[in-house]
Formats: sequence, C-alpha cells, structure tokens
Amino acid sequence: MAKILANVLKAVGNTPVIRLNHVTAGMAVTICAKVEACNPGHSVKDRIALALVEDAERRGLLKPGGTIIEPTSGNMGVALAIVAAVKGYKCIFTIPDKMSIEKIRRLRAFGAEVVVTPTAVPPESPQSYYSVAKRLAEEIPGAYMPMQYDNPANMEAHYASTGPEIWEQTDGKITHFVAGMGTGGTISGTAKYLKEKNPNCAVIGVDAEGSILAKVFNGEPWSWNDSHPYKVEGIGEDFVPKNLLFQYVDSVVSVSDRDSFLMGRRLTREEGLFCGGSSGTAVEGALRYARENQLGKDDLIVVLLPDAGEIYLSKMYSDEWMRQNQFLGRSVQVGKILESKRRRLRELKSVEVTSTVRDAIETMNRSGVSQLPVFDRGNLVGSLTESALFQRTMETPDVMELSVGALLEPPFPTVGPEEDVYEIVKLLKTSPAVLVRDEGAYQGIVTRFDVVEHLGGQP
Repeated sequence: MAKILANVLKAVGNTPVIRLNHVTAGMAVTICAKVEACNPGHSVKDRIALALVEDAERRGLLKPGGTIIEPTSGNMGVALAIVAAVKGYKCIFTIPDKMSIEKIRRLRAFGAEVVVTPTAVPPESPQSYYSVAKRLAEEIPGAYMPMQYDNPANMEAHYASTGPEIWEQTDGKITHFVAGMGTGGTISGTAKYLKEKNPNCAVIGVDAEGSILAKVFNGEPWSWNDSHPYKVEGIGEDFVPKNLLFQYVDSVVSVSDRDSFLMGRRLTREEGLFCGGSSGTAVEGALRYARENQLGKDDLIVVLLPDAGEIYLSKMYSDEWMRQNQFLGRSVQVGKILESKRRRLRELKSVEVTSTVRDAIETMNRSGVSQLPVFDRGNLVGSLTESALFQRTMETPDVMELSVGALLEPPFPTVGPEEDVYEIVKLLKTSPAVLVRDEGAYQGIVTRFDVVEHLGGQP
C-alpha cells in the first residue's frame, strides 16, 4: 500500500547503493555507489540541513520568522532552502564565484538571496564567503548561521543515517568506505558508525589536488599558501573543518580536476549515473586505491556520490568548457592499442609460477617481450620482469634452475578494454605494463612502449 509522506523532508535518506560495472572493468573487487542524488535536493547535504536547523530550534538560536545564513558551495544552500520553505524561514547564502551559474540560479529559485564572493582569498579575508556570511549573521536581527564546517550536528546526522543505511544495504559486508572530504561531516560521521560495527572497515578520504587536507592527513607542514585554485566543486578546503576527524580515516587519495571531470562524465555515459565532478573525484580515488592495494573478489567498496549532474551542464558536461580548461584530449581506449599490438603478438604470453626461470627466459626470447604475467592454475599471482631477472642473476649465478615463484614481483594492474589511455599512462608511471581483461578473460598486455608507439602514430 502506498505511503503518503507528510512533507518533502520525510523523503530525505534511504538512497540506493548501486554496483558499478563498466568503469570497474577488469577488476575483481566489487565497487558500489551510494547515490545521494536521489535525495529531494539532489545531494548529500539534504541529510544534514534538517538536523542543523532543528538543533538550532531546540537551542533557541533560530526562532519563527528568522533568517538562515550560510556560506555554501551550493548544495547545502539548496538543502537549507528546502527546510526553510517547509518551516517558513528566510535564507541568505554566500557562495564562491567559481561555482556554476546553475547552482546560483537554483538557490534563487527557492527564494533565497545569493551573495557571490571571490574564490582566491584566504578564509580570514573579509571578502571570503565565510567572513561575509559571518558578518551578515551578526548584522541581521534574528539571523542564524548553522556553519556546517564546525557544527557537530553535521557529523551526527551521517552517524545516524548514512552509516546505518550502508551497513544494512551491504548486509554488513562492506570492507572499504570511500568519500570526498569537504566539511568532513559525511566521511567522519559515516566512518564512525561503520568502524563501531566493524573496526576493520577501511575508510579512504579523497581530496582535490590544490586542497590542503591530504597534506594535513599525511602530517606535512602546510599553510593557506599551499592551497591553489581548483575547478571541482564541493570538496577540498584551504583549512581544516572541525567536523573532519582524521582518526576515522585510514588513507587519503588526491585526484586532479581533469581526472575528476572525466570520471564523472564516464559515470554518466557508462553507468547511467548523472553526477557531478566530486562524484568523479570519489570514484577515481576508489579505483586508484583498489588498484594500488590489489583489492580482490572478497572486498566490497562503497563510494559515496555526493550530488547530481544537472547543475554542471555549463561546466564539466560542456565540451567547450572542458576544452577551454584543457581537460579534454583525444580519447584512445586501451583496447585499440591492444588491437594494433596483436598484429605482431597475437596472444598473451605468460608463465606458470612453477616454471623454471630458464623456461621463462626462453618464452621472453621467442616472443620478444621483456615482462611476463605469472599465473598459478589460471589465477594471476604476480609478474616477472627483465630487470628482476638481471638483478637476481648478478646475485645468484644458478638462477636458471630456480622456479619463477622465487623471483615473483607484484601483478601488473588490470584494466578493461574501454579504459582511456590517459588512465593507463598514470598506471604505467609505477608499473612497466598493464593487463587487459574483458568478460573474465585476460586478453593481452600493454607496455609503456606500446602506448608510446601507438600515440606516436607508428603502425
């Protein structure tokens, strides 16, 4: 029987967890997305807006007819505007000038007043959107500023809703939680709950390149001057919010604007998830972490996608804007590189872990390759490279009769045939080759030379 909700605020939460299938091609690990665009305001901020307002009402800080003032990148403003519309409050929002025009227009559509401020100023500057909001809250009678960055109700809202939802939706099988870091409420509140349920659940924060949060996590010296402008919206900071509790975070990955936007566009076109740039940041961070840590079939990652894509149509979904900012280049899929390579080498050359080094060298010589993936009864267990062979030969003259397992190196990263060449280049910075896997079978290997040869236009 259908259930009628009392108002739009009752529709917040219980967002779906959806498995990613295409951007994860070639990977054994299961990666799922917690799709916060399914909230009424189309973002994760819906969860905390009501909590912050009701907390202020209980404490007598916000009274009927009052004004809500908040510095926001856009989504928090919409969430607060929805609450204000239901409860009858006025709204004024300060917003950095790097935000999309769609975000500003959306806030105004709810009847809010929007004050646009410069992006490239320190937080303590009188022009910053934090300072302007604070000044307005002090000057306007009956005004209240929830201040999502420092208000503990932010984190508590995610502890009470996001964490329990993910735990229940995965039947407690989640092994890794990945989320972007901005105000810190989402990752800290969700992580606190998940770690109480399972202390071994790893929490990975994703930061924007240009933000200082990754530096702080790694214990590196930092100042506001260490930050630099970046295009992705809603994550990263040039200060440390009180809601960001690093004791609940196990690792941090930094992602560039380009990688964020390209992954966001892929999520829309390949997974049907119409999302924003910070969602691309989070998924790119999850994929990178999974590859670097060789996560497998027993691992389950849930990555939180913060918002929807319609407010970024004039930016990341505009080819013209992407080209103007040098985020779009020619697209080459790794499968195309593998096809051209197959004219010379028709099948994947590999070696069993029990084979002798002599056998492996003979395979290399016959095929003209300098590295081989190593299998154990069909399972990828490692790799063997020319450099490892050379080093071991210098140390042990009788290396020829050793088993390949004695010289085993980590496996090459595995990707799907639709992976963009720019993603491959990043992997090849730390690995001599990548394996291409499609429909459960390894199709071939692509090396640094193969990429250089293909992009150089050689036959």
